[in-house]
Amino acid sequence: MMQYRRFLLFITPVLALLIFLVWQYRVADQAVVRIGVLHSLTGTMALSEAPLVDAVRLAVEETNETGGVNGAQIEMIVSDCRSDAGYCAEQAEKLIVQHKVQALFGCWTSACRKAVKTVVEKHHHLLFYPVQYEGLEQSPNIIYTGAAPNQQIIPMVSWAMQQHGRSAYLIGSDYVFPRTANSIVKKLLVVKGGQLVAERYVPLGEQNFDTIAGEIAAQPPDFVLNTLNGDSNLYFFRALRKAGIRPENIPVFSTSIAEAELAAIGPERVAGHYAAWNYFQSVDSIENRAFVERFRQRFGSRRVLDDPMEAAYIGVHLWVNALRSTGTTDINSLKIALGRQTLNAPEGIVAVDAETQHLWKPVRIGRAQADGQFDIVWQSGRSVAPAPFPFFIPHAERVVMAGGDK
Repeated sequence: MMQYRRFLLFITPVLALLIFLVWQYRVADQAVVRIGVLHSLTGTMALSEAPLVDAVRLAVEETNETGGVNGAQIEMIVSDCRSDAGYCAEQAEKLIVQHKVQALFGCWTSACRKAVKTVVEKHHHLLFYPVQYEGLEQSPNIIYTGAAPNQQIIPMVSWAMQQHGRSAYLIGSDYVFPRTANSIVKKLLVVKGGQLVAERYVPLGEQNFDTIAGEIAAQPPDFVLNTLNGDSNLYFFRALRKAGIRPENIPVFSTSIAEAELAAIGPERVAGHYAAWNYFQSVDSIENRAFVERFRQRFGSRRVLDDPMEAAYIGVHLWVNALRSTGTTDINSLKIALGRQTLNAPEGIVAVDAETQHLWKPVRIGRAQADGQFDIVWQSGRSVAPAPFPFFIPHAERVVMAGGDK
């Protein structure tokens, strides 16, 4: 009996400790909701993509500070896509299968999105894609928080033709987005009686633009439409300056140059040229000023914000609001809830279009300034319905002609 009592005295604390550790593990496991973040931290796309990770992190931290989602804290798992679409798809698979993430946030290029699209559709999962793109796509497993063609490229080209003339030179990176976007632009040029001077493509990461700059100088168009992505933009604008091309004579309208790119390229090289986005850091609203202040308090007073960063940030909050409203991570319930989401975002009022899974968004055109910001020269004045399939050019034209202001 004495030995039995000694055994109990020994084993009881051990059992209690084991039970406590198992309970702690189960509670910790239940109290965490994991998300995967897929952006390039290395390679040619790192210049544009790396800042989006911080935007996602800010939204996650804000959510966790206000109680998380349904009693759980959000945990980020960040994967470097290495500027490689195929590798990014492999990482998406790993995040879903091994790490059991509840949603993916990421990609930049359309090649990357299309590669990851196959993965999320296979697993009946969810991707939040934060970058403007060429349209011609709709997936039940993707929420597109960036611009559709009628929310960026079509209004920008229409405004450029209004303000600067009808002849255009098209330069882009050689992959899905630039080629598809330019097919839309060429149709718009025909509709408006415009003229295509030339259409050129270079590989992602291209650094030699002397020949292209010389061609632009020799056959000057009224404006250049630039669909280059990544660090090629740095070398393109260097070549333009070297060739004596100035914005007052031949303005460049860019689809992928925002504040982060201005800071990296050197704003003095791009000042006077244009970009079209839904969000600029210079948007004058209470919501945006608070957003900029929170971001800079967290990541540094010299950091800048741009449209893809804001789109990445609001994607997290749309997902969080849907989770909170449903009380579940069930994908079907989340999709229904996401289709009802509206947000007073830094860019203005946005809402998920339940039919297309794209957002209603305001449209803006800005002129780059030497201080690294954009002066907003035109804006839609209201949120514009997404039209991801660009067989609507007359409608897109009305967006520009019927509304908008400085």
